[in-house]
Amino acid sequence: MDPDTMRGDGGDIYWRRRMSVLVAVLVVVAVVAWACSSGGSGPQRTSGAQSSPSVGATPSADPLLAGLRTLAMGTASPSPTPTPSPKAAPQERPRRPGEPCAEDDLVLSLQGGREQIYAGDSRPSFLVTLVNTGPVMCTADVGPRAMEIRITSGADRIWSTADCVSGEGSEVKELQRGVPYVRSLEWDRRRSSSDCRSTPPAALPGTYVTTVRMGKLRTDKGIFHLR
Repeated sequence: MDPDTMRGDGGDIYWRRRMSVLVAVLVVVAVVAWACSSGGSGPQRTSGAQSSPSVGATPSADPLLAGLRTLAMGTASPSPTPTPSPKAAPQERPRRPGEPCAEDDLVLSLQGGREQIYAGDSRPSFLVTLVNTGPVMCTADVGPRAMEIRITSGADRIWSTADCVSGEGSEVKELQRGVPYVRSLEWDRRRSSSDCRSTPPAALPGTYVTTVRMGKLRTDKGIFHLR
């Protein structure tokens, strides 16, 4: 270019354009240098739309914090539940000699009148035993009402020691441990009733059953036949 053309107004415009290009290049170089230096060391900045939560939105829970909280709740020891103390069982009072016998300590049994045949004028006989198995001597009423011997035939009540008893009808006995009380009985083959008839009718030939009752105690059945 002719040097003369750069003089005057045209020359000033030329140099101003050269200076503008140079400044623009320097700005670009500075921006690139700053971007490279900040990308490796400094934290990246996100846009305001991404960093600021929207109105009404609930921020999500931190996964690490939630995991630590769950682990702490799972391993925490629950508060101990108080265990009620067992109640001491009441001690049974030792039994004293001479007190009434407990039914659980008594053994009642019947002998005789088992599948036997009594013909003619022969009379059935029975043997009743009562044994105390308790720890000490005790007392029991073995009277005809308390310890009843009963003879039946089907649903018919034929005879009983509790019928037509004179006096109180009680008979208290001392029962030593393991020593049986024995009572024998012979039946006259006549019926009995509570009205105490003077001449009770005789029992008819047939099959009869004998049992002994004492409170809740019952003996096995004794079966016999009259001919």
